[in-house]
Amino acid sequence: MTTENSRDMHCVIVIPCLNEERHIEPLIGKLKQALDELDARIVVADGGSSDRTRDIVREIAARDPRVLLIDNPKRLQSAAINLAIETFGDGYEYFIRIDAHGDYPDDYCQTLVREAGATGADSVVVAMRTMGFSAFQKATAVAQNSKLGNGGSKHREGAKGHWAEHGHHALMRVAAFRAVGGYDETFSHNEDAELDYRLHKAGYRIWLTDKTAMTYYPRASISTLFKQYLGYGRGRARNILKHRSMPSLRQMLPLAVVPIFIGAFLAILNWIAVIPVSLWAVACIAYGFWIAVGQKNPYGPLAAISAMVMHFAWSMGFWMEVLSFRNRRVAS
Repeated sequence: MTTENSRDMHCVIVIPCLNEERHIEPLIGKLKQALDELDARIVVADGGSSDRTRDIVREIAARDPRVLLIDNPKRLQSAAINLAIETFGDGYEYFIRIDAHGDYPDDYCQTLVREAGATGADSVVVAMRTMGFSAFQKATAVAQNSKLGNGGSKHREGAKGHWAEHGHHALMRVAAFRAVGGYDETFSHNEDAELDYRLHKAGYRIWLTDKTAMTYYPRASISTLFKQYLGYGRGRARNILKHRSMPSLRQMLPLAVVPIFIGAFLAILNWIAVIPVSLWAVACIAYGFWIAVGQKNPYGPLAAISAMVMHFAWSMGFWMEVLSFRNRRVAS
């Protein structure tokens, strides 16, 4: 697709954000070329920033009317996208979702539009390349880029372009998004997978491209990583309960982590009870050392710790949501 063709496919670029004063200006600057080539506009949906994020966006908007700032009182990313498309989606073929705390190639938006035009996809999703700066971030990135941390997820591993059921959200046809009702705002996490389920069920097609990707920066501490994956686990459980679907094998394996951890306390009755959790810990640590030796990556052993935090938090979040759902049903 040429630049002239791509101008016919008008895009609205939506950036949900909260307290992103360090990143928002360079991010919008990187999207300047897309504004010119795609006849696009940028909508920054702010969830109530207390730093200079809003002032910075207003200053940019004063110089370029194609940049707009709106309030996102619900604060959730899903609500930010819904509001932006409800308010500004008319007349646009596609919208592109940009995460404020990520990094993107200069031609990211243009490549997404070319892929949509070439494949006829209703949604184009991308792989995530994770990288970090601090030692813990780098170790977590190693874990998230490996099967130990992602379970073989295609959009984490950068597979060849193919039709998929899920991927990291990038571009979507406005008409398809509206037809299935947009994001479910009861989801604080996993809202993308939940929407992909409805898109797929309604017959819309999702293309995982290998022509571009986004760079993601993981959480910088154990506590924030734990909280993030606790939310992911709850979101996945909510998705499964809502649609009465079955978890995949790669999701079922970490589900066992919390039960075997709790079961280990039965070792006071029988020492055999500690074997399952010990095998899990040994497997993670062994994989970390394999990364260190086989891939010559010094962060391998620490990556094993990050992976164990992710597994445990995800499993805990999942079971918390299942038990919460059961209690709500009993109460009703």
